[in-house]
Amino acid sequence: MTPGDPTGDRIAGLYATFRPRLARVVTLGLMVLVLGLTAALVIALPSIGPEGESFGDQLGMGLLGAGIAWFCWRQASVQARVDHDGVTVRNLLLTRRLTWAEIVSVRFGQGRPWVQLDLADGDTLAVMGVQRSDGAYADAQARRFATLVALHSRTPRDD
Repeated sequence: MTPGDPTGDRIAGLYATFRPRLARVVTLGLMVLVLGLTAALVIALPSIGPEGESFGDQLGMGLLGAGIAWFCWRQASVQARVDHDGVTVRNLLLTRRLTWAEIVSVRFGQGRPWVQLDLADGDTLAVMGVQRSDGAYADAQARRFATLVALHSRTPRDD
């Protein structure tokens, strides 16, 4: 693969990380807003709260704001990172590594909020890195995911 090689560029694009667009922008914006409002409230609390009780309130508000910001950051960081050996799916709470042989098919029909993988053990796994809220972009990403699964599930006899 040489620089500027269109085939190499297409292959590199095929293995790009799957990330949502709209959810990422919204949750990062919310995270900034929550952190700003939390900081303002923690600073203002001693002057608006009861005398001598502000430290516990400040700590509680700071922890609540930090917890909400962490949740927003985690939502913004959902992804599916692909390579030649398999895929690492990072959802809201759990991260799971799959080899290509473990993935049977990719589903993204109407009514599904994100891509769903059918696994060889009969289980399914949601991939929040491709979200319906992204519209046509999400459909294209689901097709790219299905293409990767098809490429890596071929056998020499393709039976």
